[in-house]
Amino acid sequence: MSSDMNPETGTKWHPVCQVEEIPQFGGRTVRAGQTEIAIFRLGDGRIRAVDNRCPHKQGPLAEGIVSGDTIICPMHARKISLESGEVLPPDSGCVKTYPAKVEGGQILLQL
Repeated sequence: MSSDMNPETGTKWHPVCQVEEIPQFGGRTVRAGQTEIAIFRLGDGRIRAVDNRCPHKQGPLAEGIVSGDTIICPMHARKISLESGEVLPPDSGCVKTYPAKVEGGQILLQL
């Protein structure tokens, strides 16, 4: 797989899957080395990516429910912003987010 280097950050864009492999309002897990990443396709078609573990009890976020631009953890209903990775109040915590883009129907993540 090829990847393009971002000269400003030194990070690369990595192709991970096709857009049609992720249902609208759904998620999918991909691996980048030892890291599991949850990729989501929002209702408006935007793609978002975060670590696949809720900071509360390590719930698999890819199995959660997409609501607007948040993911609801399937284990204890923590709501996490797919924009910032922040757990929404009254809970707290954060997950790592990954820049994502679509080129030619393929999803690329900046890792």
